[in-house]
Amino acid sequence: MELLPLVILIVGILVLRGHNLRIKQLEARVQELQNALAGKMLTEDGSESIPVPHLTVHPVAQPVDDERQAVIDNGSAAETGEPADARGVDDTFEESPSPVESQAPVQAKESLESTIGARWAVWVGGIALAFGGIFMVKYSIESGLLSPGVRLTLAALFGLFLIAAGEVIRRRVAPVLNNTFQNAMIPGVLTAAGVVALFGCTYAAHGIYGFIGPATAFTLLALISLATLGLSLLHGQALAGLGLLASMATPALIASTAPRPWILFGYLVLTWVATLLASRLRRWLITPSLANGLLSLWPLFYIGFSPVVDLTPVTLSMLAMIGGTLFLWPGRYPVLEPIKHDAAAPAADGISLPLTAAGQWTAFLGRAPLGMTLTAAVGALTVSLCLITFSLQQGYPIVDATFMFAAIVATVAAFGAGRLYAAWATILSALTGIVGVFGVLTRWIAGIEAGGTDGTVNLQSMVLYEVLGLGALFVLIGAFFLRRFAGQEKPYAALWSLVMAATPLAIATISFVNFGNWTLDWLHGLYGIGLAVALIALAEWQGRRNGEGLNLPANILAAGSFAAAVFALHTLAHHATATILLPVLGIIYLLAGRLRNWPVLPWTMVAALVIAMGRIAWQPTIVDPSELGTTPVFNMLLAGYGIPAALAVFAAFIVRHSPSLRLRNALQALACFLALLTIAILVRHAMNGGVLNDAVPTLGEQSIYTLLAIGASATLMALDLSAASPVFRYGGMALGVISVAMILTLHLLGLNPFMTGESTGRIPLFNLLLLAYLLPGVAYGGLALFARNRRPLPYVIMLALAAAVMAFAWATLSVRRFWQGEYIPFWNGFIQGELYSYSVVWLLIGIALLGLGTRFEARSLRIASAALVFIAVVKAFLIDMASLEGFLRALSFIGLGAVLIGIGLFYQKILTRKKAAE
Repeated sequence: MELLPLVILIVGILVLRGHNLRIKQLEARVQELQNALAGKMLTEDGSESIPVPHLTVHPVAQPVDDERQAVIDNGSAAETGEPADARGVDDTFEESPSPVESQAPVQAKESLESTIGARWAVWVGGIALAFGGIFMVKYSIESGLLSPGVRLTLAALFGLFLIAAGEVIRRRVAPVLNNTFQNAMIPGVLTAAGVVALFGCTYAAHGIYGFIGPATAFTLLALISLATLGLSLLHGQALAGLGLLASMATPALIASTAPRPWILFGYLVLTWVATLLASRLRRWLITPSLANGLLSLWPLFYIGFSPVVDLTPVTLSMLAMIGGTLFLWPGRYPVLEPIKHDAAAPAADGISLPLTAAGQWTAFLGRAPLGMTLTAAVGALTVSLCLITFSLQQGYPIVDATFMFAAIVATVAAFGAGRLYAAWATILSALTGIVGVFGVLTRWIAGIEAGGTDGTVNLQSMVLYEVLGLGALFVLIGAFFLRRFAGQEKPYAALWSLVMAATPLAIATISFVNFGNWTLDWLHGLYGIGLAVALIALAEWQGRRNGEGLNLPANILAAGSFAAAVFALHTLAHHATATILLPVLGIIYLLAGRLRNWPVLPWTMVAALVIAMGRIAWQPTIVDPSELGTTPVFNMLLAGYGIPAALAVFAAFIVRHSPSLRLRNALQALACFLALLTIAILVRHAMNGGVLNDAVPTLGEQSIYTLLAIGASATLMALDLSAASPVFRYGGMALGVISVAMILTLHLLGLNPFMTGESTGRIPLFNLLLLAYLLPGVAYGGLALFARNRRPLPYVIMLALAAAVMAFAWATLSVRRFWQGEYIPFWNGFIQGELYSYSVVWLLIGIALLGLGTRFEARSLRIASAALVFIAVVKAFLIDMASLEGFLRALSFIGLGAVLIGIGLFYQKILTRKKAAE
């Protein structure tokens, strides 16, 4: 009886509000007719619009494609959370032929009064009703007026009354409400309050008073939740969210002494399917996204807190979620316009603007319904990783956990391949597959001993078969996608081509590194060969279907095929065999490029040479050092370095007419580098008694390297003159600069026998000084002459000065060897004849350089001549005057004076000739 006045008051308020709304509706229609007679129209919210002449009113035909209409409605229905049919347009105004263009009505901004009166009042009123019921129950408990059974009965009746009142108001009043207030509908608020009351009293009957058992309470709560989902079809998406939360929370509220995971996840999946069906009927996107997230959280709680875990129902629930998303809702959610190269982005004013290059290739990542795609994919994949983690930590059978993990990942990948809006499912499934396999194999290997039992070996083999099978599934799923969508979805097809090539290869690499036989592994080798053949076959198929050239999927698949072949080569061969066969494999793909116009094929040769150089850096001896041998030249170094170098030269020759400048430059640079490296390593091996180590090279060995650099610079210059290439041009100049740096730092300082005391050899002329100084000097002179008028003047001057410096060093050190013998270190001191000889030799060299500079009109040589003469003058006045005595001192100054006078006379004659010629 205490509740009767409250009920009467609520009913009276609702009836009065209904009458007020009907009166407002009639007033609005009368005003609309009056404005129509005056040539005006009312906007939807009742504000006055701009007059629009020559408008004809007629009904709009419904579109044939319901799904396409759903996409159009998505911008409003999904955002507001209300049924699509509640927003149907009754009439549409179309402009009749007139020179004056019609203008859209100007929508008036909603006032603060409207917001408070029409929206906040409803929301706060619903909350007030819920609190009123709670306070009434609290008062009855504190006063002891009613027994628990009566209180629960009255609460249930109150909830049913609110639901009934909401339905009555919906039928009598809701049809006249404006669309503006769809998110503040009174019937939905009343129904939600009634649902809360029913749910609360049912739970109290079980959890507080114990009137009903767990099974009855679970059944009643589930029925209330499912009934709420059914009512949401009438009252909107917000009520559906409330029913979903209640459904998902029901198992957590009812304690069970004997947990049954199959019943638990069966109920959760049933609730999720009911939510999805309601969402499909009303084209909702927010509620099913929430359902995906909640269904994905339950496995995490179950695995984390349940004492006994069965992963099978967990896996099946995730498969059901992905399957329902794939086929039920959003299912075949339409994509209005496939992404093409000429796609345009709609602007704010309705004008289509060209997409940027990045936008063309990433627009498919943001396709609706993005929220449902992400929640389903992220939720399922998170659970799959949780299965692996639980198995490794708690000892759950690793084979079963790996199989379940692979099943979920493959299903998500199939979701990405079956729906054009599910690009993120493709990306996330590939990444999760790689991460999960890495976690399984790296964490599991730590607990396996080298000499495991037969059972352990069999278990290991089964896990390897499962992870390799997962990689193969990506190829099959990708082929399915390319068959259906490659022609119309170029960017997405390129993504799938990358996924189906990279994912199985990454999985196989992780497996081989952790459990493979590094000497000969037929399992991973045959897997790599099969993957390479499959990918190149798919590339050929794509090339035939969609044309060659810039066919990105075909090129990606061909590159993946090469990578798989490289993987197979490393699993079936090692040491020198793998290093030698890598360039051979690159040549095969390069020659295939002459049959198929795929730009990626020639670049595989570049990749093969880079990988081969990486192997050489990892093992410079090519084979085990004990197997190398000491025979100069004809050993495994010649094959390991020489064959890749020869194939690089051959590849550079093949692509010499290629339109790709970068490709030509890359192969030419690699060919030059490998050729020089081959010669240098053979010299190193021969000069060190057949041993390759990190010892500092001797002056003789370094001299050979310098001569090689000078010769290579000349060779590249000659190649550039015959076939112009920036690699030859700048590479040759770089080698020249490097060689000059070597003579300055090593020949003249670090390895100079005057500094180190190294033996110069027993033969007076043909000794170390000839190899280290004279021959490089002559080579620099020839290179400077060859580069003259062909290379920048500073570079030519540098070479000429280097030649002069090396000649000066050879002559000076040869004089010291003449007087000192085989060993010429500075700590042996100097003798008078030696000092005098330096002056004579330096002056002679200066005169020779002056003559050569005049003959070839080389100013750099004349400057070098002046520098030598200046050095001789300084030496004569500072050293000879103090150190020489008697006849030698007089002879030194007499010779110096004669030479200086002769040089002056020479310059006078040259200057006189130049003036006469002018």
